[in-house]
Amino acid sequence: MEANTRGTGRLPAAFLTPGSSSFMDFLSDHQPELLPGKRTLPPVQGVIEAPHGTTIVAVTFPGGVVLAGDRRATMGNVIAQRDIEKVFPADEHSAVGIAGTAGLAVEMVKLFQLELEHFEKVEGAQLSLEGKANRLSTMIRSNLGMAMQGLAVVPLFAGYDLDRAKGRIFSYDVTGGRSEEHNFAATGSGSVFARGAMKKLFRDDLTEEEATTLVVQALYDAADDDSATGGPDVARRIYPIITVITDDGFRRLTEQEASELSRAVLQRRLEEPDGPRAALL
Repeated sequence: MEANTRGTGRLPAAFLTPGSSSFMDFLSDHQPELLPGKRTLPPVQGVIEAPHGTTIVAVTFPGGVVLAGDRRATMGNVIAQRDIEKVFPADEHSAVGIAGTAGLAVEMVKLFQLELEHFEKVEGAQLSLEGKANRLSTMIRSNLGMAMQGLAVVPLFAGYDLDRAKGRIFSYDVTGGRSEEHNFAATGSGSVFARGAMKKLFRDDLTEEEATTLVVQALYDAADDDSATGGPDVARRIYPIITVITDDGFRRLTEQEASELSRAVLQRRLEEPDGPRAALL
């Protein structure tokens, strides 16, 4: 927002007037054209071609939740990027994984991060996990016009609920409709295959290490059947982004940790091409 007051050294009145703890409301009142959903697109014929992120998965375990994503972005039948990042921290105890139009999705995540930070500074307290999920729902709903033109954003939101002392997962549709998922969830083009893998492998007593292995196995299965999903790429050293959120906060696994997990899953698949036998017992 323009803050130049012709050398007076004073901020515009908008910055000094008490108002909503929502940064989106503030921007809507004073400069709505900066919001992604308020932009006017030129008339186009057909669907706009833009890079799309694909598969995001999440799974809960006693003590937290794991959120992970593959690294491929596609544009039609072309691989637009092999190492895109699709999982981002929202704040200290939550994270967002993006599927859909990559550019808009990343912009929405940045606005969501700012929204949570703004609320905390104004109110002096963090939003509840439920409140964060609701704020993200509002942002997705504001993008409905662009979604109708093919520029949809469908994230997966996960975090550690400090009040309930457990990990929780929320999924969305393009209209902003929000649903809480139990145990595991997936979104994106490979979500059907990833969900099938997680359904076979999930247990209520997973350890953190087992949960991180499970999401890599699910992304491997998704990549095996969905061309838009990228599996672990050992040759290029490109591995899924894997994050863990617990009472201690958000943590992203290092490249070394992601590499070791991915190589272990690939080795097991060489030995058992149809998947772990334990999953069928």
